[in-house]
Amino acid sequence: MDDAKNLLLLFERPQEPVFMPKGDTKKKKVILAPQQLLNEKHKSYGPVVASRLGERNETITVPEISIPPLDDFMVLKKDEFFSLFIDKHRILAGKLIDIFISVRTIGHLMAVGVYAREHLNPQLFSYAFAVALLHREDTKNLPVPSIVHHFPDKFVENRVIGRAREEVTIVPEENRTPIEIPKDYTASDLDEEHRLHYFREDIGVNLHHWYWHQVYPTQGPRAVIDKNRRGELFYYMHQQIIARYNCERLANNLKRVAKLSEWNEPIKEAYFPKLDRMVSKRSYASRVANTKLENLRRTVDASFVDIQDLERWRDTILDAINRGMVQDRNNKNVPLDEFGGIDILGNIIEATDLSINPQLYGNLHNQGHNLISLIHDPDHRHLEEPGVMGDVATAMRDPIFYRWHAFIDSILQKFKATLPRYSEDRLNYPGIQVTGVQVKSDGAGENTLNTFWQKSDINISNGLDFQSTGDVFVRVTHLQHQNFRYEITVNNTTGMAKSGTCRIFLAPKFDERGNPWNFQEQRTLFMEMDKFKVDLTPGSNTIMRLSTQSSVTIPFERTYRDAAQRPKDDAGIAEWNFCGCGWPQNMLVPKGRPEGMQMELFVMISNYDDDRVDVQFNGKCDDAYSYCGLKDRLYPDRRSMGYPFDRQGRDGVKRLQEFLTPNMRVTNVNIKFTGQTFVRQP
Repeated sequence: MDDAKNLLLLFERPQEPVFMPKGDTKKKKVILAPQQLLNEKHKSYGPVVASRLGERNETITVPEISIPPLDDFMVLKKDEFFSLFIDKHRILAGKLIDIFISVRTIGHLMAVGVYAREHLNPQLFSYAFAVALLHREDTKNLPVPSIVHHFPDKFVENRVIGRAREEVTIVPEENRTPIEIPKDYTASDLDEEHRLHYFREDIGVNLHHWYWHQVYPTQGPRAVIDKNRRGELFYYMHQQIIARYNCERLANNLKRVAKLSEWNEPIKEAYFPKLDRMVSKRSYASRVANTKLENLRRTVDASFVDIQDLERWRDTILDAINRGMVQDRNNKNVPLDEFGGIDILGNIIEATDLSINPQLYGNLHNQGHNLISLIHDPDHRHLEEPGVMGDVATAMRDPIFYRWHAFIDSILQKFKATLPRYSEDRLNYPGIQVTGVQVKSDGAGENTLNTFWQKSDINISNGLDFQSTGDVFVRVTHLQHQNFRYEITVNNTTGMAKSGTCRIFLAPKFDERGNPWNFQEQRTLFMEMDKFKVDLTPGSNTIMRLSTQSSVTIPFERTYRDAAQRPKDDAGIAEWNFCGCGWPQNMLVPKGRPEGMQMELFVMISNYDDDRVDVQFNGKCDDAYSYCGLKDRLYPDRRSMGYPFDRQGRDGVKRLQEFLTPNMRVTNVNIKFTGQTFVRQP
């Protein structure tokens, strides 16, 4: 495993020659690679420079082996952008993942990795190499670093990157101070969408989206992509993002997001990301207001997509939903039932290798991202690169991401509307009554949650190519909330011990006009806050649960993959890698309002016998499974994701109170934004 850890050096400073010193320790490591592995530019002097540097650093000798043919991957030049939404790029990534996984030994993988890093596009290499390390048996225990550390340009504005280069070059490490990123630098208050900048541009939120797509890639070896309920997870994770975003919009006195379904109408939202790509030395493209989508005719990245293609794929998928069945590649009908239908549709819409018939159902989700990200230069006449919608690490920064995914979700909600509605028998847990729910937080009143701004530091030194060594930090301002706890009382009248699943959701109490919701609208706004097993003795039971134990979130250290916080044992590191997938803890609670925002907290105890899946919870990272599942295991809940709000209410249910059964309870919670700012202590 010590040799395997050297593989992680290949992520550092992705544009430097591979033989430059690397590593976090004071004594750096130098990779001594055979000349045959270096690119043409480095072959003449690389071995000499590496030998000289190796005299005062630890050296790593890479074996000389026969390299698998990688010429096909060089069609993507080293200084071009890379996007998982572009078919050409995604296919290249899938093939490269396959090569990395098929290499037999750690030593050979190091050699192939060195060659690939030297010759291939840095972002293509980094993505494929990370996916392979996460899925190989002999490397899955490696602490794969976060993308924010080696490609900070995807998260940090261009002026700050320039100041960081200056800081790390000139200022001694012991005298460096964090470089502060302005809280709102992409627009002014004249743009009403800018009220949501703290959500869209939150680094942890964007890291969550990037890491989810790394854990659940769309293309590659079957064993890598064919994970339990993968298509359903695509649906549910994005549905929950839209629910959370809509709640933030309501908190900022904005209407819920309008789905992007009229593709021949101008897009009113503009976005100017203020980000530069370090690989291509180009800026992420901006989009001015009222730009219209156009057909793509880009030879450079083989993107030839018409708006009519999107319309055809949409209509074909909707027709399949209406018929209750899809056609597979052999033209056989496959039913869209209530247990597996959402999984099939999720894979079809995202167009993964698991799609049941890609020729028929097309590539709706990805090509929508493409059309939007290239709206400014659809035929490449201006030689422009995509905007942020073309990159999974940056897409959530753009207001149009939420409009596009509101449309994607609307299709899947049409399917959900065809399913049998939950009867009282499928909701109730006879003999179990939730009799009380409270939320308590230090320094706040009962059923009151306080939110505020927090400043935190992130190390970006490993992404600053050709700079002096040593740490350099940026300081970001993000939303945060006071920790709190749930106190739930449950009465078990069955006379015997019972087990249940405690399901906690939160939703706004009032709509944009200040009126109570009808159930059909409100159910899609419920944000999952937590889900966990409870054991109930006969009589009264009190359940105490901390907000930091949420099945949805991961703490700051896991979000940013702080190497100092990683476990020391191999099994712990394997789980720690998977820990990167999860919603950031600081964004668990919506911002609320200074005067308070009324929310409804829903608690349900469902019958564990109907929920249970034979799976072991055996790691520290099992606590964020709601959006990400469990590493190499079944999803630990037999119910549909989002249960009980994933379907329309039964007949007669017009309001939330009419939906409730005795094993459910709702209480009012008030979220107050204090406006204060605190610095996070390490």
